Amino acid sequence: VQLVESGGGLVQPGGSLKLSCAVSGSIFSVNSMGWYRQSPGQQRVLAAAIISNGYRNYADSVKGRFTISGDFANNTVYLQMNSLKPDDTAVYYCNAVVRTQQDSIGYDYWGQGTQVTVSA
Repeated sequence: VQLVESGGGLVQPGGSLKLSCAVSGSIFSVNSMGWYRQSPGQQRVLAAAIISNGYRNYADSVKGRFTISGDFANNTVYLQMNSLKPDDTAVYYCNAVVRTQQDSIGYDYWGQGTQVTVSA
């Protein structure tokens, strides 16, 4: 299973970015997809996640500014980030819980990470 992210970069405070992540491989089903972020010296934490039934979960710090959307037919997840702040600066990692053709349960898979820098 491979997760390929795109869309990171440098943006000014108050600006917007959209991250994309495509999940591919020997997939039986994708149970959930999400975005985690990690700042230097900090633990990796959840930013937003979406389950295949449509339920969405957001960290309090991004509620009202970030929107996660998922296309479970094509195994793609997006994160629209608006009103970005310097505190949003981090490496953003795509995550998916995937059941492969060989497994009876789902396992966590991770992308390589994409840098988001919010700075004037």
